[in-house]
Amino acid sequence: QVQLVESGGGLVQAGGSLRLSCAASGRTFSRYSMGWFRQTPGKEREFVAALSWSGDSTDYADSVKGRFTISRDNAKNAVYLQMNSLKPEDTAVYYCATDSSPYKFERTVVRVTSEYEHWGQGSQVTVSS
Repeated sequence: QVQLVESGGGLVQAGGSLRLSCAASGRTFSRYSMGWFRQTPGKEREFVAALSWSGDSTDYADSVKGRFTISRDNAKNAVYLQMNSLKPEDTAVYYCATDSSPYKFERTVVRVTSEYEHWGQGSQVTVSS
């Protein structure tokens, strides 16, 4: 059974930084691309960043490009989201997710929630102004 557990969220002032972690278990982590999404009340879950299974390819939402960095450590079965220069509009619950297929990273679909099979429970990030 695949399990994803996010951690590292919290309250930070605008301009500050946070690092989210996502610990994975239950499958061969290194075979799967990973994504980070976020959601605020009343809105659909939106794409933030994605990283290929190999770690060679990334994709970012325009709203976070240059401020957020996604990375992974396959030896630790973990994926990370380093968030710098945070803004109040970054406030949301952040979710990590695994791609539904191994050895796959297609830019046409990595931004779509239906591409991902397993999701974590979410981690709240609140940025105060």
